[in-house]
Amino acid sequence: SNTASKKKRLMRLFLQTCCHRTSSRHRQPVCALLKSEKKSRKRKNPSIPEDLPAARMIGNLAKLSYVRGVTQSVASGLKVATVAVKAEGKPGAVAGQTQVVGSDLPRNVVRVSTGFSGPSQIRLAHTDIQTPDFSDYRRDQVKRANAKNSSADERAAFTYLMVGGACVTTAYVAKSMVSTFVSSMSASADVLAMAKIEIKLSDIPEGKSVTFKWRGKPLFIRHRTPAEISQEQAVATGTLRDPQTDAERVKNPEWLVVIGVCTHLGCVPIANAGDFGGYYCPCHGSHYDASGRIRKGPAPLNLEVPFYEFPEDNLVVVG
Repeated sequence: SNTASKKKRLMRLFLQTCCHRTSSRHRQPVCALLKSEKKSRKRKNPSIPEDLPAARMIGNLAKLSYVRGVTQSVASGLKVATVAVKAEGKPGAVAGQTQVVGSDLPRNVVRVSTGFSGPSQIRLAHTDIQTPDFSDYRRDQVKRANAKNSSADERAAFTYLMVGGACVTTAYVAKSMVSTFVSSMSASADVLAMAKIEIKLSDIPEGKSVTFKWRGKPLFIRHRTPAEISQEQAVATGTLRDPQTDAERVKNPEWLVVIGVCTHLGCVPIANAGDFGGYYCPCHGSHYDASGRIRKGPAPLNLEVPFYEFPEDNLVVVG
């Protein structure tokens, strides 16, 4: 038919063009294909399809290194369908017919890719960062990197001197602060002046009791007679509410020094009164003897004896 003849002519032109462009080693197989096409045309065997020589030429052409060097065939998963050709006329024997073309034909879109490749490196480092320099803060002795160990003692002595001076200064400041804080809590000068009182004993007659003011409280000083002394020393401690001997309450038997505040509710007792000739509290009726011991009434304890001393025979210092 006309269509088949057109296909043959186009295929012949294509093969001739490839023969001219390929090298000498590839030209001979293509020419051999052209000769085989002429021989098959002379045979005019109707049992062989007319497209078979052209298909074989395309398969052999696909095997050439020139064509395979510039193309890339991607095979699909589809199988080639074989169509049976019904030949008209007398059947003839087909010699040497093999199915070697269908497996070599490209079955998908031909794609070509090209490009350049080569090794490359990326340096992830910064070269514009400056190293900090602390030379302004360092001493001249340690600025040298090659300083010998012989100068280590000198540098250590300077360090120890500075640390020791700082410790001494800190201790002195702390001592001053503590002294100031403690002195602020101490008594004032006028209170300290009243803390002690000096009394001349020659001004107190025998058998009398004199009242003085000491630290805001009444102070009783009694010049006892020999009879009172012997009487108070003879009292048995087992009969007393607050047991104390007379020797425990006085340093000099002639002189009794006590604070004139009742141990019951803080009233001031009256001297030379009461059932025992000592002191009497008119508030609730507490009776004390000439040694200041409670003998009768609600008071629980004896009169308080302050600290005192006799620097001289006729002088007593209380406090």
